[in-house]
Amino acid sequence: MSSQQSTLPIHTKYKTADEELSRKVSLNLDPYAPPEVYYGESHSPRKVGGKGRTYSAIEPSKSSVAAFKAPGRRTSHDAQGNAPRRYLCNVEDTLSNLLAREDTDHNIQITIEDSGPKTIQLGTAASGGYRHFDVRGTYMLSNLLQELTLAKKYGRKQIVLDESRLNENPVNRFARLIKDQFWPNLTRRIDGGNIAAVAKDPKDWTANPHPRMYIPVGAPEQFEYYTRIAKQHPELKLEVMYLNADPSNEEYVRNLNEAPGLLAVAMERVADTPDGHPDYRGLPFVVPGGRFNELYGWDSYMETLGLLVNDREDLCESMVKHFCFCIRHYGKILNANRTYYLCRSQPPFLTDMALRVYDRIKHKPDSLQFLRDAMLAAIKDYYGTWMSKPRFDPESGLSRYVPGGLGVPPETEASHFVHVLTPYAQKHGMSFDEFVRAYNYGQVWEPELDDYFLHDRAVRESGHDTSYRLEKVAAHLATIDLNSLLYKMECDIARTIRAFFGDKLPIPPEWQAPGHDTVEVSSTWDRRAKKRRLIMEKLMWDEGKGMFFDYNTVKKEQTGYESATTFWAMWAGVATPQQAQLMVGKALPRFEVHGGLVSGTEESRGPVGLSRPNRQWDYPFGWAPQQILAWTGLLRYGYDEEAQRLAYRWLYMCTKAFVDFNGVVVEKYDVTQQISPHKVEAEYGNQGSDFKGVATEGFGWVNASYVYGLQIVNAHMKRALGAVTIWDTFKKMTEGHKGGGGDFEPPTHVHVALHVKEAAGKVDGFMLPGPHHGGVHEEAADGHGHEGVRDHFAHEGHGHEDKLGDDFHGREALPHSNESEHGHGATATAAGGGGGGGASSWHAHRLSLSGNESVTHHKNPDL
Repeated sequence: MSSQQSTLPIHTKYKTADEELSRKVSLNLDPYAPPEVYYGESHSPRKVGGKGRTYSAIEPSKSSVAAFKAPGRRTSHDAQGNAPRRYLCNVEDTLSNLLAREDTDHNIQITIEDSGPKTIQLGTAASGGYRHFDVRGTYMLSNLLQELTLAKKYGRKQIVLDESRLNENPVNRFARLIKDQFWPNLTRRIDGGNIAAVAKDPKDWTANPHPRMYIPVGAPEQFEYYTRIAKQHPELKLEVMYLNADPSNEEYVRNLNEAPGLLAVAMERVADTPDGHPDYRGLPFVVPGGRFNELYGWDSYMETLGLLVNDREDLCESMVKHFCFCIRHYGKILNANRTYYLCRSQPPFLTDMALRVYDRIKHKPDSLQFLRDAMLAAIKDYYGTWMSKPRFDPESGLSRYVPGGLGVPPETEASHFVHVLTPYAQKHGMSFDEFVRAYNYGQVWEPELDDYFLHDRAVRESGHDTSYRLEKVAAHLATIDLNSLLYKMECDIARTIRAFFGDKLPIPPEWQAPGHDTVEVSSTWDRRAKKRRLIMEKLMWDEGKGMFFDYNTVKKEQTGYESATTFWAMWAGVATPQQAQLMVGKALPRFEVHGGLVSGTEESRGPVGLSRPNRQWDYPFGWAPQQILAWTGLLRYGYDEEAQRLAYRWLYMCTKAFVDFNGVVVEKYDVTQQISPHKVEAEYGNQGSDFKGVATEGFGWVNASYVYGLQIVNAHMKRALGAVTIWDTFKKMTEGHKGGGGDFEPPTHVHVALHVKEAAGKVDGFMLPGPHHGGVHEEAADGHGHEGVRDHFAHEGHGHEDKLGDDFHGREALPHSNESEHGHGATATAAGGGGGGGASSWHAHRLSLSGNESVTHHKNPDL
């Protein structure tokens, strides 16, 4: 096997011996250490000692524990003592007792739906387990279950458990788990070290499923590498094959369904093997959920927003490189790197993703080449995927989701479409399986069925699978979401060429699209953006409703379906200030519900029932991408208060489910429900809720939305979220402040660098908002003004901030900065505005929604 053994999950970078020793000593006392550290030898009970006095005597230094100790007190009575309480637990016995008492529905979770006594006694470490104290309430008991489950996983028989790990402020705990556990557990890489595991495909319906690796013809080094791995380890039964020169040919892709496999992604060269062979290691990437092993499209962009908050630009850089590899060799960013996705792309976010990452790595010597490659890849993707037939509609000038493909989508079992296909099988006198094969290979002709699957594939490419907004019409729609993304891409490319590459970007042969220029200049892209924006305003904007709608290119009319994707126009900068004002005044109230933004309105969805079931991208469900893009769009146009309110609603809903349901984090939520929003039965149900004992991954874009959203809300909101305070209550608590407008503070944007805030450009007197990676400069644009750039953009403007007026601020919240906080303080100052130390306990007094518990935790004067 490869000399570079890839171990999952991927952990933090290598530290020097001195750094490692220093960290090991200090983590002996860190109640918030990651589980692999906390349940390691450094926290062994035999190292703690039996008495608190002995424990305090061996503290390595005051500085190493200062963040975790309570402030000193006089000799007055204090039941807690000066140090946080610690429990001595026999893992197996305590776990069995806890589940027997509290898990009354036997799902290996402790939630508000369980009817146990909601209390258990644990012995303290200082007394050798002799003195007992109660641990009470759903939240603390579920945290105890999670910690015991982790301890058992790491092979511990007995542990010393910090109470502050049980009553930790839930906002801090949630954010800490995302950073220390969820991201590492969602990280994958593809190489010889794990090919046997990652190449297995649960969607391989063939008679002889086994690992298959497909290599593009332009990557012979990978073919040699994987061939060597297959020969060295015949037990893997790894089959390594080259793809055709045109890997997106529909008939070729259909034929590959007889032997589906994994597609190669980017690798890096490492030291040669001992026998002199070139060796490679797969670049890491983050998957959407724990059951996935593939690199996914727009999930990766959303995850990048959260990873940058958590200072994991290394992962983000790798994912951009993977996308560049895919565009270069497969012609597009794929839905995922499996052969049956070769004809299908996903929503294009590459330019925004690359610019955000570049801002974090621009000090590196090869950073400009990284940005160049990303822009070259985006240009090729733009021409070859989105501005070519069938996706581009020349009559309207807009683009659509129209992926190629023949037959039944292979990633689904044929039985998924049994209700659709059975009448046709009966019509042709065939069995179900016979008809599916005959249809896939063009042996029967059914135009209606062709249209059905054309639209089905288009829905899947849109990322919004499924929704009545798109059902049976998706391939005909120039959607507001796709065209907003392409407008943003055009703006990004224009400004990057102008600012970083001297207004002239030569296109090397490997990145050239047939029939297009070999040199790109910014003015070309400026004109394209202006043209698209004018078309979108003409065909998609409804002044009366204050909303952008999808445009049906066949019927030549707006669909009228009210979707939260309308706010993508604000994220991309398509909307004028006046349109943004109408959207906030008219559209926003139609989508805002208890938990944030709902995907679409109930009126547009229509009635549902047995014959017309719920679709997961419709009312009443809400998704992290819709929240993130709406928050950012609102901030961009200066609607900070609205962005904070929506972020608070979403964060509250996620936090409450996390607190009440054993730390659950799921793919999507019913944002209209106050009690159990994570329970979604539509279509395939919900991902992330079927864990036993402890959730170890969360879900990628929800993880990102949580840490991203914490950068938008203010400190008071974070404290209220830590007490699980519903928005309406928080609003009443803060009414009367600031002239009756609530306790509003502008977002602090801890991870937002001023020099990467969104900027609006000007082309022929028309504003073209797009991301600049510099400061700001002043230039009039028909009276609006706009943010410009500093650093790389300094030659275009004056290098000082322009006041944009009351109606347009051009602001965008970017989730990162060069002055980022570290440790617990970076996640949320939910308790007393503090970080790890302030988060050592959850100080709220809550009445359980199940009605059978009242939990009082230690008083916090800040709350």
